[in-house]
Amino acid sequence: MPVETPPSGAAQQPGDGTPPIGTVAAAEVRIRRAPRYPIFLILGGGLGAIVTFVLTALFPVDPAVGFGALFGYFAIYGVPAGVLVGAFVAIVLDRVSSRRSKSVVVEHTTVDDEPAEDESAPDLAP
Repeated sequence: MPVETPPSGAAQQPGDGTPPIGTVAAAEVRIRRAPRYPIFLILGGGLGAIVTFVLTALFPVDPAVGFGALFGYFAIYGVPAGVLVGAFVAIVLDRVSSRRSKSVVVEHTTVDDEPAEDESAPDLAP
């Protein structure tokens, strides 16, 4: 594999003897596992559709209306109810995960690409 060399104005590579020029900022953050709401909403809607299908199949169907139309009508109520149940479960899990969160200190380092004006760039010519 070919080795790429950085251009002459590139940032200094580690190990060349000079420390990189930059700033370090420390901050305290909280880390936790949060539920993915869309997954819970989709699963809740699917569960609502399945429950609606089962409940529609348990009772006799009016031959003038038909099973498909009856299921579709009740799905208008069953699917949103399932979405609401999924949202409620996600909110409860979110509250539980916020109690288990941990506080840690992180450092954010910003490295300047070019040396400061008062510093001269090292001469790379032989």
